Amino acid sequence: MITHRRRPRGGNGERGAVTAELALGLPLVLAVTVGLAWLLAAASAQIRVVDAARESARAVARGDSESEATAVGAQIAPEGAGIEVVLEGRQVAVTASARIEGPGGLFDFLPGVTVRSRAVALLEES
Repeated sequence: MITHRRRPRGGNGERGAVTAELALGLPLVLAVTVGLAWLLAAASAQIRVVDAARESARAVARGDSESEATAVGAQIAPEGAGIEVVLEGRQVAVTASARIEGPGGLFDFLPGVTVRSRAVALLEES
């Protein structure tokens, strides 16, 4: 005679395991997402600082005044960036820098960073 045993429902002790794993993993996924977004913002600010330094140096090299060149760089650089123009003989060196704050909120422990770039151009003959 063949007898079949029935398994009791929910008897394996794994009910709700997926929900518990999701509840534990979701904050980690959120933290990684915020961290990556902050890194993307810092990388974008670095690119803008590089462009600001380069364009300001080109402006002075072609004969624009330092104030005009600084204004051009300020339009390109992140808000609050500093732009310094130094004439060194037949060349101009421009340094642009900006402070990028951390994401804040729950991630206030992440430090801010300073992005900086220096561009050098030869003065054009007039």
